[in-house]
Amino acid sequence: MRNYLFRITLTLAALGLLLGYALAAPEPDINEPFEQGVAALSQGNPALAVEKFTAVIKIDPNLPEAYINRGIAEMQLALWGDAVGDFDQALELNPDSPQAFYNRGLAYSRNGEFAKAVADYTRAAKFAPKDWQIYYNRGNTYLDMKKAKEALKDYNQALKLHPQAPEILHNRSLAYLALDKPEPALADADKVIELKPDYARAYYSRGQALEKLGHKYEALAAYRRFLNTGDPEADAPLLRKTLERIKALEAK
Repeated sequence: MRNYLFRITLTLAALGLLLGYALAAPEPDINEPFEQGVAALSQGNPALAVEKFTAVIKIDPNLPEAYINRGIAEMQLALWGDAVGDFDQALELNPDSPQAFYNRGLAYSRNGEFAKAVADYTRAAKFAPKDWQIYYNRGNTYLDMKKAKEALKDYNQALKLHPQAPEILHNRSLAYLALDKPEPALADADKVIELKPDYARAYYSRGQALEKLGHKYEALAAYRRFLNTGDPEADAPLLRKTLERIKALEAK
């Protein structure tokens, strides 16, 4: 169970305006279902989005944006193989699409195919070197691969492009913890809490760092704060670990 944030960025934009694309004017009957698909994604209805982008593809099977956005909808439905197939098709139509590489990387990562995910994020970064989300998610994948040094480099790059982002700082604290560097891990966790006091998982990371530094009572306070603020469903594994750590510390 991951204890960091995973970010999916939807490629939602008006047809022909997707990250610099300059398409010829589309047929009027394409505009309506395309915009309906975008609206469905925005409203949290991925099944309808798949239906609408499929209609677009039937009208014009050479539109990479339709495959990318249908792939995003399929990811929201946990249809990882279908999503990868759509991103493959988008890349056949536009081999230099950073959106297709990035989103295929997300699909690979969520499906546990980490090496493929890293390769796609690396290709996306080649075409969109200033997109912080690419480095952030590649860092997350490196953490999954137990490659904390590589993850740390990517989080540092993401922070250069998107300074003081709580989610990046939090995940960088996890990379520091994995490298047994509790002091910078604590500094990052504290910064997250300063920027976003309701960021529950930062208290868990803070507790881990404080425990490694030998600050028993401060660690207990941080763990207890996480118990009171963590999401009972999304954070269930971490909450169980927190109870274990509290019991272990109290027994010392």
